[in-house]
Amino acid sequence: MTDENSYTTEEIAKLLRISKLTVYDLIKKGELPAYRVGRQMRVDKSDLEAYKARAKGGYRPAQAAYSAPLQGQAQQTIEQAQSTGTRHVIISGQDVSLDLLASHLEKRELSLRPLRSYAGSLNSLVAMYTGKADIVSTHLFDGETMEYNVPYVRRILTGHRFLVVNMLARWAGFYVQEGNPKHILSWTDLTKPGVRMVNREKGSGARTLIEEQFRLAKIAGRDVNGYEHEETSHLAVAGVVARKEADVGVGIEKAARLVGVEFVPMVKERYDLVMLKTKENEALLAAVLDILRSAAFQKEMEAVGGYDLSQTGKIIYETW
Repeated sequence: MTDENSYTTEEIAKLLRISKLTVYDLIKKGELPAYRVGRQMRVDKSDLEAYKARAKGGYRPAQAAYSAPLQGQAQQTIEQAQSTGTRHVIISGQDVSLDLLASHLEKRELSLRPLRSYAGSLNSLVAMYTGKADIVSTHLFDGETMEYNVPYVRRILTGHRFLVVNMLARWAGFYVQEGNPKHILSWTDLTKPGVRMVNREKGSGARTLIEEQFRLAKIAGRDVNGYEHEETSHLAVAGVVARKEADVGVGIEKAARLVGVEFVPMVKERYDLVMLKTKENEALLAAVLDILRSAAFQKEMEAVGGYDLSQTGKIIYETW
């Protein structure tokens, strides 16, 4: 088959109007068969058309990423990449800052190929424990210690050596309709008669925050109307509130601005990255820390807006 009947990853990205990282993600998951020609990855036209046909017929949840073994040409692609010294680095989490991190990593001459997974914080940590993620983001609130992330990381990554480094801080709170007509200002307000909630999926950082705050306030989920209504992203939750299908949801401030709902700040959460301290990860750890602390990366983050970068790149916790 000639090059006229195949595409590079850059051409695929333009045709599908997605990022090149998303193309690599599809290849990694085995959804888009690919092969290597020299240093270049290519996808046959017939395989692209087959992928488009499948995509029209159904949707695969993001949390299923990397859960199934790779098959066929996709597995061959990964094996070829490994034989040429290229390492695929899976970055798991949902914030746009992770896309910027992946972009900076890809620009470095380290034979690293960043791929993105969009699982929630707890699911991402479990993926790291089972060897299916290399860089994991977490924003998990622990009501016992009133601390973010470290208590969960220590429990889940038991037996591993790891590093927790701050990525950013951001406000989490309530999405409410314009003017906050139900006067929702506290966690107990979610139990008011006539208030409908939209929840996040189990395993997400937002869901953990909700459950911990409910526990501290002695609120039972069964007493909150809409507690069983789950969405899988901050934007989706804000969208439900914007459409007036719910009166309140919990998420980050940025999504409220994007969707156009009112935001009631409740908690300034710490958003950290977790990486394993292994010999294989030495170059990766050094590169990530260097990127986080660089003026170029922080300038891009400031342009996105809505982030507190005062501790970005600071090591929060480290095992030896």
